[in-house]
Amino acid sequence: MNERTLHALEYDKIIYQLKNEATTSLGEGLIAHLKPSTNINQIKQMQLETDEAMYILRLNKHIPLEGIYDIRESVHRSNIGSILNIEECLHIASTIHSGRNVKRFIQDLPDDLPILKDMANRITGLSHLERRIKKCIDEQGNVLDQATTTLQKIRSSIRKNEHKIRDLLNEYTHTKSHLLSETIITIRNERYVLPVKQEYRQSLKGIVHDQSTSGQTIFMEPQAVVELNNTIQNLATQEQQEIERILRQISKNISANSHDLLENIEVLSQIDFIYARAKLGKKMDASMPEMNDQGIIRMQRARHPLIPKDEVVANDIEIGTTYTAIVITGPNTGGKTVTLKLIGLCTLMAQSGLQIPALDGCQLAVFDRVFADIGDEQSIEQNLSTFSSHMRNIVDIVEKVNDRTLVLFDELGAGTDPQEGAALAMAILDEVISRDARVVATTHYPELKAYGYNRENVINASVEFDIETLQPTYRLLIGMPGRSNAFDISKQLGLDQNIIKRAESHIGIDSKNVESMIHSLEQAKRRADKAYDEAYNILLESETLYHDLKRAWSQFKHQREALYKQAEKKAKSSIQKAKREAEAIVERLRERQSFKEHEWIDAKKQLEEAHLNLTTDEEEKEQTNVKETKALQPGDHIKWLKVNQTGTVLEKVSDDEYMIQVGVMKVTVKRDELTLENIDQEVKQTPVATVRGTQQHVSPELDLRGQRYEDAIHQLEGYIDDALLANYSKVMIIHGKGTGTLRKGVQQFCKEHPRISSFREGQVNEGGSGVTVIKLK
Repeated sequence: MNERTLHALEYDKIIYQLKNEATTSLGEGLIAHLKPSTNINQIKQMQLETDEAMYILRLNKHIPLEGIYDIRESVHRSNIGSILNIEECLHIASTIHSGRNVKRFIQDLPDDLPILKDMANRITGLSHLERRIKKCIDEQGNVLDQATTTLQKIRSSIRKNEHKIRDLLNEYTHTKSHLLSETIITIRNERYVLPVKQEYRQSLKGIVHDQSTSGQTIFMEPQAVVELNNTIQNLATQEQQEIERILRQISKNISANSHDLLENIEVLSQIDFIYARAKLGKKMDASMPEMNDQGIIRMQRARHPLIPKDEVVANDIEIGTTYTAIVITGPNTGGKTVTLKLIGLCTLMAQSGLQIPALDGCQLAVFDRVFADIGDEQSIEQNLSTFSSHMRNIVDIVEKVNDRTLVLFDELGAGTDPQEGAALAMAILDEVISRDARVVATTHYPELKAYGYNRENVINASVEFDIETLQPTYRLLIGMPGRSNAFDISKQLGLDQNIIKRAESHIGIDSKNVESMIHSLEQAKRRADKAYDEAYNILLESETLYHDLKRAWSQFKHQREALYKQAEKKAKSSIQKAKREAEAIVERLRERQSFKEHEWIDAKKQLEEAHLNLTTDEEEKEQTNVKETKALQPGDHIKWLKVNQTGTVLEKVSDDEYMIQVGVMKVTVKRDELTLENIDQEVKQTPVATVRGTQQHVSPELDLRGQRYEDAIHQLEGYIDDALLANYSKVMIIHGKGTGTLRKGVQQFCKEHPRISSFREGQVNEGGSGVTVIKLK
């Protein structure tokens, strides 16, 4: 890609944004040298890398790249025998530690990240080297006493001598305080001294090291501590020599692991580079393009990458299938050049491994060259006109164009006589299109509208213009040539109607017909776009509803399976218990040969009960098959035999299927799985009672779920009155679990109602805390 094209399409601004997303200087370095690739396999690999990093962002996770430094120069210096300083050693330790964190983070992610996981596996832990450095140097950059035994002894001696000096000098501050300007101990030239008044200089034997600015105070080292200070200085020299020896040894250790360190840096640089591409893609709401080498560009809802999301207009763009050239005609309204740059910049980004701001499923082609002739640039040095400057660029383009080239012409043929410019533009387009290049050109010449209709591989397009606001909408209209809005704009701005009519009379019949045709096409396009948007929104809503229903059905099946397993477990437990009781009775019979009358009766009764527990389910099912064949009615109280739970019939679904409610669950089951249940004897009436004097049927249950709080309480009040008239002694109120607000409201109502004797939460088979059971007076 030539630099002129990269500059014209503002590729450098994308690089600047990308560098801001890098965490390390290593990543920034790779980004600074990023150029679009022309190798389709390499581009596809880069796109997959970016998409894997995008997956991590979709998981709301963050690759821990902090604490990584560019240690390459330090490692190379250690290889030639240099002694690294403390800061370099700390940077290497920090980079080792951060590298292990990155490796562990990526390895703990799901398995469908093969590229990043393979990169992470190349990172070597080097824990031993990190421990070696941190054993000697703390995070503040201090060499620790325990680095070596020698250093520990030297520093211990220094501290002892310092303590002796302080004891001696403290004695001076107490006994000779009148000689001192301040009773403090200070340091000058790395030696302990006292601030002595100038006039008492001769009263204290010692060495003067400094004096105050005013000259009133001198800083004197008393003779008594000179030898101790000399000892400390010697020890300090030994300390520095030992520290240098320690750093030399650490540098050798670093050199011994230089290969792994440099490999780690290479991998971490790449991971930061990939992660930066993903973070920029997320900010742009971008998606991974499918790359091809057939010259096909297909983008839906594509946005210019450098225009803010809340300002940019998205467009659908397609080229390379039924046509290879787009000619965008119409007046200079400001939207044509943006479209041109959008196509070119998205192409460059995709070939650089970046995702593009468009909907999923977009396609972009890999081009060997992208040429862009955009703007009104002039060559001041060569004193060329605008036309000459553009023509020189176009000559260069025409010489190099082929079937793997994308060419972008802005205002082709402009800057010269309109008729000659239009003719030249058509000739240039013919030449470039004949070489099977992909071409997008903008022009305000009306002659090129017909050009788009008369060429097989060319399609017209325009940028929509709103006559009411006199502003472009920036919507690209593929298949729609641009029409002149001069008369409409003049009319809107108040130009005299007679002048406009005279101007229109100078326009030929053919031009008027073309403008009228374009106007009709624009209206038809707007209607079609509106219908498409409505249909697309309906499709999105339908897909959302489908997924919601699918998820709800999955949850229901899971819940149903859980109930089946619970019932099966309960049945097995009952059978085991009955078996144990039967075996116990048989064992007692064996142990005893004779029984009294009442013992035989008790044993027989226990055997019968055990036998009953073993056969209850089968007998009950057989009896049900015999007895329960009549149709059920809504409101009937039933038992669902499969799960041994009671519930209520809601409606008849088919000849042999009913929808029932068991607790808070609604389910459709077959008739032979149901048996009628007698309601608790406290309920005196049939499951569905009729209030006297009315034709209204009253169910023993009231379902308030999904209602507003006030409406639910109002309905509950009326329902209790009807239940009392129906002579119910107990009813069930189904309010669901939810946030608990409705349940609390129902229970508060029960506390205050004079005809409610008591209430309680439902049992497990009644719906648990989602139900309140009420007893009526």
